[in-house]
Amino acid sequence: MSKIAIIGTTSWGKTLGMVLANKGQQVILWARTDREAAELRNGRSNSVLPFGITFPPQLSITSSLSEALDGAQALILAVPSQTMRQNIRLAKGYLNRSVLVVSAAKGLELGSNRRMSEVIAEEILPDFCSNICVLSGPNLSREIIRDLPAATVVAAEDEAVAQKAQRLLSTAKFCVYTNTDVIGVELGGVLKNIVALGAGMVDGLGFGDNTKAALITRGLIEVAALGVALGANPLTFTGLAGLGDAVATCASPLSRNHYVGVELAKGRSLEEITASMTGIAEGVNTTIAARNLARQQGLGMPVTEKIYQVLFEDADPRQVVAEITSAEASHELAGQNWEFFSFSHRRK
Repeated sequence: MSKIAIIGTTSWGKTLGMVLANKGQQVILWARTDREAAELRNGRSNSVLPFGITFPPQLSITSSLSEALDGAQALILAVPSQTMRQNIRLAKGYLNRSVLVVSAAKGLELGSNRRMSEVIAEEILPDFCSNICVLSGPNLSREIIRDLPAATVVAAEDEAVAQKAQRLLSTAKFCVYTNTDVIGVELGGVLKNIVALGAGMVDGLGFGDNTKAALITRGLIEVAALGVALGANPLTFTGLAGLGDAVATCASPLSRNHYVGVELAKGRSLEEITASMTGIAEGVNTTIAARNLARQQGLGMPVTEKIYQVLFEDADPRQVVAEITSAEASHELAGQNWEFFSFSHRRK
């Protein structure tokens, strides 16, 4: 039986803890304070758990970092992206060459625009970096916690490391695929949140499925364009961590990012919406970082740009959605410096 430490009492952190504990793994969830640990044990902070579901006995909760991490074969970081650096700094002293380090966060660090795996790699010893994995896919916590079937992807630069994480994380109803395209898998899970904000706006405005399909598709094309520019395999964005995650996040009322988009379309301010939420909609900060990355690469990302205007420049969602879907059309893959545009001219 493996010991798995989870940092992050987020809904995803608790859900992963439940999945792995029900598999028979020894799981320890680290809470930052004695009070939080006690509340979790007593069920007072378990809003993620549906009625009648409780933590299994194989999942324990502690406020002692050493108790959580000593002897762990894997560390899962299911934390908000803006706290990833401080959390890995706390944990790095407990790592060794055999400990898997799994990022389950879907965001970019503001300021540096770094992916979470890059943040982790900057903080831990170079000898341990080959053990960094990223977990991403269409994984809505409230469905997985109810034991509904789901699939995901774990990526590591070394296939053997990805397979090790796959064996650790897979269950009968949680199917884990492997990939070595860390950049693509990570960016797919991150950038689709921007598209989900736009999809939520479409639904909030009542514009219909045709409009939403157009926005999602145009958004995913520019997500892939940025990914390719940063070194990803474009095919990764057609898989679970790209298209798959986008389908779930853009369509489900369980998605926080979709919810924010819907509420923005109703005329509520971003500050009011986020203040009323118990979790974090990663797409908000991701829009800032992705816009910065696109500009650094000299890429045009019109969907991201328009959503940024709604979030931070008080643009009208109705006008922005109309502009996205009525923009001057050219070749479908023709964007500013999009590297894969050349594919459409091959073999003519």
